[in-house]
Amino acid sequence: MKLRILFPLVLMCAAQFSYAAPPDKLPEVHLKEWKAMNESKAETMQWFKDSKFGMFIHWGLYSIPGGVWDGQKIHEMRRPHVAEWIQHAAEVPRAEYAQLAKSFNPIHFDAEAIVKLAKAAGMRYLVITAKHHDGFALYDSRVSDFDVMDATPFKRDIIRELHDACKKEGLAFGVYYSHNIDWADGSDCRAAEYKEKGWTIENQNLAFGANTWDPSPNTFQEYLDNKAYPQVKELMENYPDMKCLWYDMPWRMDAEQSFNFYKIVYDIQPQIIITHRIGNGFGDYTIPGDNKIPENLDDLKKPWETVGTFNNSWGFNGYDQDWKSPQEILFWLIEIVSKGGNYMLNIGPTGLGGVPTESVGNLQAVGAWLDVNGEAVYGTSKWKLTKEGITQLSMGGTGDREKRGFQFDFTAEDFWFTQKDDSLYAISLVPAKETVTVKSFDTGIGKVKSVELLGHGKVDFSQDENGLTATLPARLKSELGFVLKVNR
Repeated sequence: MKLRILFPLVLMCAAQFSYAAPPDKLPEVHLKEWKAMNESKAETMQWFKDSKFGMFIHWGLYSIPGGVWDGQKIHEMRRPHVAEWIQHAAEVPRAEYAQLAKSFNPIHFDAEAIVKLAKAAGMRYLVITAKHHDGFALYDSRVSDFDVMDATPFKRDIIRELHDACKKEGLAFGVYYSHNIDWADGSDCRAAEYKEKGWTIENQNLAFGANTWDPSPNTFQEYLDNKAYPQVKELMENYPDMKCLWYDMPWRMDAEQSFNFYKIVYDIQPQIIITHRIGNGFGDYTIPGDNKIPENLDDLKKPWETVGTFNNSWGFNGYDQDWKSPQEILFWLIEIVSKGGNYMLNIGPTGLGGVPTESVGNLQAVGAWLDVNGEAVYGTSKWKLTKEGITQLSMGGTGDREKRGFQFDFTAEDFWFTQKDDSLYAISLVPAKETVTVKSFDTGIGKVKSVELLGHGKVDFSQDENGLTATLPARLKSELGFVLKVNR
């Protein structure tokens, strides 16, 4: 029999927060078991490191209000100002929020079109929010009736359709699952318990993200046992051959709870890699932050992925028109890849299921560039230098990007670097000149045998102690930049 769920899904993708150690320890035998499970995933980890570029999808009931509740914009409410947090921002009671499900009928949703868009953009994998913080599931859950099949007129398994479309088009598939926060059924996420016992959360308001305005009457442990653990198991059983699982925001969870979320996945689909936001150190790969490019790479001990928004919200926001241009998307991708990471860019479909026009056009432009220059991206690794040139941009997170916008003035002297086998790649994000010089490719890197302009073939060059100078074809159309491949 299904649980009665009174809340829908809020898909907050990545949060830039610090996680404190849990109040209790995990037995040593479980730590050894986790280490063995983690070390068995080498094949998937290599796939992840080679793939570089993915699509994130935040979609749920919150796409209907689109960042506005009772005429008030989410930016006029409490933070965070991202549309999928509208229930939290407006402190909407569970029963009232659940009414959105009755009007969730996204007739424009087309799984194959979205997957083909991701493929055309050069993305190698896709991750969709199976259940976000609002507790609403985009698939048919056996343990909850607060899902797309039981609570809405749409009655189509969105996860199934995207899973199957990815398989058809050859894209890897994964899901996001909000394991710790569930505003419908997760009580207050142990906020009161932590306060009572004197436990703390590093650098955070103790109740951040918790439903303290209208918590469900069950305990948090009952939520885990009766909804969260079973739903993760359902996802593993229903959608085979996945590559990754995106847990999120684990504070106030203890080590045993995080371990259970890891083992449930491993026991059914052992190949899946899991974000560090599972909590308590049990992740397989790291997320430096939302819309954040790390600066100190020495702090990153595991493979990593930056996740980013197309505007300044993960879920659809009807009034936010601050879209990332093709050039900005390429900057994020190239800056991240040159540092050895992956970039997963989010789209937020509308309440009717359509993808915003700006997202479609800009992704297609990025894909056209990658069709020519993707060799310098996929399957590459970080070189000894990530970049040369005077332009330096710091990307410190979603709020920072929203406040400052994207101001850039790339020059012909700015190059980003990647490497693969015996080849080095110099990536420019400005139109090509007839003569370009890469200073870091001087005689100190060894004798260069040939230089190729990707998409055009070999070009003439010279190399000395001042760098490598290449002569490029005249009237080269490269508004979004070009790539030199150097063979030694």
